[in-house]
Amino acid sequence: MNCIIVDDEPLGRKAIELLIQETPALHPAGSFGDAATAGLFLQQHPVDLVFLDIKMPGINGLDFARTIHRNTLVIFTTAYVEYALDSYEVDAIDYLVKPIEQERFRKAVEKAIVYHRLLTVETPSSSIESVIDDCMFVKAERRFFKIFFRNILFVEGLKDYVVIQTVDQRIITRMNLKSINELLPHNTFLRINKSYIVNTTHIESFDNNDVFIRKYEIAIGNSYREAFIEEYIKKNGINLL
Repeated sequence: MNCIIVDDEPLGRKAIELLIQETPALHPAGSFGDAATAGLFLQQHPVDLVFLDIKMPGINGLDFARTIHRNTLVIFTTAYVEYALDSYEVDAIDYLVKPIEQERFRKAVEKAIVYHRLLTVETPSSSIESVIDDCMFVKAERRFFKIFFRNILFVEGLKDYVVIQTVDQRIITRMNLKSINELLPHNTFLRINKSYIVNTTHIESFDNNDVFIRKYEIAIGNSYREAFIEEYIKKNGINLL
């Protein structure tokens, strides 16, 4: 994938450049200190992935992300954890907090590769074909998958697709998060931010900002926190005081 870096700090750009050099799947196409210059470059050159800082002079990363073509993926790279929830609003692929560890960078790139493949390779139509009792049949990759609701950890929205993460596999199908949310059992599944629906039976722990399911840490959106308190915390008799 052709990629660029947008970061106002030279040391920040250099750190990302070194990580890109160690990632064969990435081809560096440019490095920019501000969003305006990067925007001009994007108008003239095909770019698959942007590593984008958020807090920059002039146009900040969140505003710039809203102007980027939907087929160009964005991974935020920032020193500020508090912007993580905002990244969901602009359909960012991932959110990396500086200093960025190589393994964490690799996982973000792998996620970008999966979605890039969806955007560039013409795939047959896929969808949820039927919902019966305790399971649903999902069409993906020319096959029908029988997925039991109890085995779903969470569902993640990726623009025109959803990722259904079960206990032992990941299935990607063309559908939006709102549509699948209407099909899932509401006594078990709860939407906790713009991009995620979680199976509450698999929540292992939580705090005011995140829920933890196995190795996954998923942020609770500000506009979804009240529903989480009502539907999960109070139903389970948990006293937060």
